[in-house]
Amino acid sequence: MYRILELNPQLKPFAGDIDLRMDLYRRTKARLLSQGGTLSDFAQAHNYLGFHHVEGGWVYREWAPSAYQLYLTGEFNQWNKTSHPLKKLEHGFWELFLEGEDTLWDGCKVKTVVDANMQRTEHIPLYARRVVQDPQSVTWCAEVVDDWKVFPWTDQDFKPAQSLYIYEAHVGMAQEDGKVGSYREFAKYTLPRIKKAGYNTIQLMAIMEHPYYGSFGYQVANFYAASSWFGKPEDLKYLVDRAHKLGLRVLLDVVHSHAVKNTAEGINMFDGTEWQFFHSGAKGDHPAWGTKCFDYSKDEVLHFLLSNLKFWMTEYHFDGFRFDGVTSMLYHDHGLGSSFDDDHKYFSLNTHVEAITYLQLANELIREVNPNAITIAEDMSGMPGMCLPIQDGGIGFDYRLAMGLPDMWIKTVKEKKDEDWDIGKMWGDMCLRRPGENTVAYVESHDQALVGDKTLIFRLADAAMYTDMDKACHNPVIDRAIALHKMIRLFTLAGGGEAYLNFMGNEFGHPEWIDFPREGNGWSFHYCRRQWSLRDNGYLKYQWLGDFDHDMVKLTKTHRIFQQRMADLKLLKGPEKVIVFYRKGLLFAFNFDPSRSLTNVLVPVPADAEYTLELSTDDAKYGGQDLVAHMPYPTKRFDGQPFVELYLPARTAIVLKERPVRKTTKKAKTR
Repeated sequence: MYRILELNPQLKPFAGDIDLRMDLYRRTKARLLSQGGTLSDFAQAHNYLGFHHVEGGWVYREWAPSAYQLYLTGEFNQWNKTSHPLKKLEHGFWELFLEGEDTLWDGCKVKTVVDANMQRTEHIPLYARRVVQDPQSVTWCAEVVDDWKVFPWTDQDFKPAQSLYIYEAHVGMAQEDGKVGSYREFAKYTLPRIKKAGYNTIQLMAIMEHPYYGSFGYQVANFYAASSWFGKPEDLKYLVDRAHKLGLRVLLDVVHSHAVKNTAEGINMFDGTEWQFFHSGAKGDHPAWGTKCFDYSKDEVLHFLLSNLKFWMTEYHFDGFRFDGVTSMLYHDHGLGSSFDDDHKYFSLNTHVEAITYLQLANELIREVNPNAITIAEDMSGMPGMCLPIQDGGIGFDYRLAMGLPDMWIKTVKEKKDEDWDIGKMWGDMCLRRPGENTVAYVESHDQALVGDKTLIFRLADAAMYTDMDKACHNPVIDRAIALHKMIRLFTLAGGGEAYLNFMGNEFGHPEWIDFPREGNGWSFHYCRRQWSLRDNGYLKYQWLGDFDHDMVKLTKTHRIFQQRMADLKLLKGPEKVIVFYRKGLLFAFNFDPSRSLTNVLVPVPADAEYTLELSTDDAKYGGQDLVAHMPYPTKRFDGQPFVELYLPARTAIVLKERPVRKTTKKAKTR
């Protein structure tokens, strides 16, 4: 019996489904590796296909099984569409050898011409490593990347931290100037900020090439190309190398759930058919996103996608991946409108078992390439086994995003008066995690920062944020917003998972939303940047939030709280809106009541010890009133149980550090 059934005994009626899932995984892997070797050996498409500098010239190869003829055109032949035909090989492969090492060059612009279905079309080469847009014609083409150029990596001794404090970031909008930021600017200005803030992992969005900047990188056209919006491939390598030098792990936000339907810019219809990479007919079209859906049952698609993962890890030294849109992959209806309130919904004809097999193979491959790599699944369905090892009947991810937590906070803040907050339900949502599976907790990601939604600080402060964030100004609306912003983030980090995520700028309550330049806003960058100066200038309250976030991260990281999987609930008083829990030597106490301060609150603790106040949301340096003294709190015994007695002001959270009390023994008197 697989371990997934031991951890989830309620799934035993679905043991047969799990057996079939595992059997499909084994059969698919055996088929892919019929010639022997490992998945890492199999995932080498990028080393054969595409452009390669070889002795005596260049070779260009493609996979286009349904095409009648392929040609290469570009600057090297004055854009002659038919002068350089490719030779058809077996199994749908095509090849062209160009004699002379200067026939092509680094940066040479090229396109692929395809004859298929009685028509001639132009495309971006499938394995293009750089794709650029012409500013005049706004059309896209590939640029040859010379793979003989060697980047001087300096990260051979990089060892990532065990804990995961993730800083989700977008390179283009990471600068304060109204423009598209670059990889080099991010490395110079943003990486030090992330390091200083205490985060140890960067999750980079929008790296895979996407023709529409405003898609946030989630409509990928060219899977092997580092986005030219931000610079050249060597610039991205420089960014990753610098991050590693600072001790920061770098994860790629990888999009293998779908692709743009564009044919000129993307991979769709490359060989004249819609089924080269995607399902044919309606099954191949995502009804909500207007994109194309991969056919994970095809070996060639698995070859393309698995090789893509290895490429980003070996070529750019990424330390793992956050897989986007996993829920959409797992179900034939893409999970649209499903509540997932019954285990039958995970094991039905709606389950896309080939997609599950791909995700299992992907996780296995990633560990082969880098045993220390991290994988995170964006899955809102709660698929059992998502973050269990494959041999346990799982899918193999390290973490899943706790996507229900932001929704819970939005509903709580938006729909309920402070007096009506249900602390018990809030705690229940924090604990709603699959047994044995790791979760990344977060209050808000980029999803909550987009136009049409609101960040947490925007929901709490609203219009007062524009006028009353000066430290010299007093406004009860802002007082409430700042107090709850700190409490909510501490509550989520300490109680919600085994890792923590923050979207860039939200740690100091970056105001407003994100709106990419578009026709509707006059192509403005006003809302598509990060206003770091709000946190830095010293006279705005954003500094208080940023300082608190830094100290919160530092304290919990120092105590390695994620090593204890679940916090121990010590006290829950629903009517008083008080909750206290213990995790890895730290005692977290919250009073969410908007007006009632509580004295002499007795909290049971694990052992006789001395508890020292280490962090308080009410400290003056975080914008509070210094109502809680930084002092030791000795334990008291009642009926044999140790307690600490606390003062909890309204809308305040405190963290106490457990210090074992040394027992002293009296020396015997000597004459």
